[in-house]
Amino acid sequence: MSVFGVYGVPNAAQIIYYGLHALQHRGQEAAGIVTFNEEGESFNVRGLGLVHEVFNPQNLASMDGSIGVGNVRYANVKKGGSSNISPLFFRHKSGNFAIANDGCLINSDLIRSYLEGKGSLFQSAMDSELLAHMIKKEAPGPRIFSIVEALNMMEGGFTFLIMTKNRIYAARDKYGLKPLCLGRLGDGYVVSSESCAFELIGATFIRDIEPGELITIDHHGIRTRQYSKYQRHKLCAMEYIYLARPDSDIDGCNVHSYRKESGRRLARECPADADIVIGVPDSSLSAAMGYAEESGIPYEMGLIKSKYVGRTFIEPTQDMREKGVKMKLSAISSIVKYKRVVLVDDSIVRGTTSLKIVKLLRDAGATEVHVRIASPMMKYPCYYGVDTSTRKELLCSDRNLRQACTAIGADSLGYISPESSVSSCPGRSELCLACFTGEYPTSIYGHENDKE
Repeated sequence: MSVFGVYGVPNAAQIIYYGLHALQHRGQEAAGIVTFNEEGESFNVRGLGLVHEVFNPQNLASMDGSIGVGNVRYANVKKGGSSNISPLFFRHKSGNFAIANDGCLINSDLIRSYLEGKGSLFQSAMDSELLAHMIKKEAPGPRIFSIVEALNMMEGGFTFLIMTKNRIYAARDKYGLKPLCLGRLGDGYVVSSESCAFELIGATFIRDIEPGELITIDHHGIRTRQYSKYQRHKLCAMEYIYLARPDSDIDGCNVHSYRKESGRRLARECPADADIVIGVPDSSLSAAMGYAEESGIPYEMGLIKSKYVGRTFIEPTQDMREKGVKMKLSAISSIVKYKRVVLVDDSIVRGTTSLKIVKLLRDAGATEVHVRIASPMMKYPCYYGVDTSTRKELLCSDRNLRQACTAIGADSLGYISPESSVSSCPGRSELCLACFTGEYPTSIYGHENDKE
């Protein structure tokens, strides 16, 4: 998922539309935009589908205002459907508001049970709705105090944009698991899950929002506070490895540069005797370039990706993922035929894609396929927004390296080390590697059996 917000910019809905287009790689199932105009009227368009399918010139033109928030979503099976399309809009006598979010609360079940015990009723499975109920509307003083109290009850990896008719609050989890950045556009401001969206709309990057930080954007400009004194910089490693676009800078590190360096380190740690190096488009191409440069093996374009098929990892069901792999990739036989191929991929999650790509290359005439993965072995579920909820879904949860290699039909298989995953980003001393190591930065609140 991703969030994008605009404050103080005319035709905010159109700006958000382009911002969500730039963030489409983070979610392909649904999209939504909510705006307020100067009279406090709200406008809300949400729907299932890609950004260009949900929005059109007519419904965008109907959304007045210079303040708005938007969201694109990828869903797991539990959080699909039209009732779970963000941003969620809430009506209240203290003032209407909207909430968009990215990520996942690890203690959502506990919070939901607590709120239901207090009489709350829910229409969705969204964490945004939990936050809305937790913000005490009748509390004395500014609403920000209620927001701070609510955020401190939440555990997990998340970003939230909370919009009233005259301001936007933007919050990032205290562990820094999810990215969020701030930019300037004309006389106004923009907030985005990734900086890649700024160039498309002509905005200037200001800075990353810090872990545990809550900023307020209104006619006063930017005001900031740390809602939590506990701060870590445990950005999800999968942001660098797979999720983010290569032209984004996250916490001071360019994603393409990270992937290319991880490819170099992968070549040193897992060399292969081969004729060509190819990458799995698109998120693995940078790592493949780094592997080729370090190893001295020529880099080639051996696989072509259809531009009209989405990312198979973020499809909600296994059947859809398998169909997507068949539609997405084709091998260039004249490049790979009679060649020993190093196939560089960013990660192996369920093994669906890897098995089919190896077969695709063999069918195209490759004599050997040596698979090299620019991430450590994924052995544990993620609870912070990546859709791997149990160990049984993961190829490497109960297989060693040799068994995993056999399962995907490769001639050899190698993974980068956890240490190199961290050190591929200059200046970083930590990342969240929980799905590789099982060392979670938060309590996992009753999910211990999922690790077994």
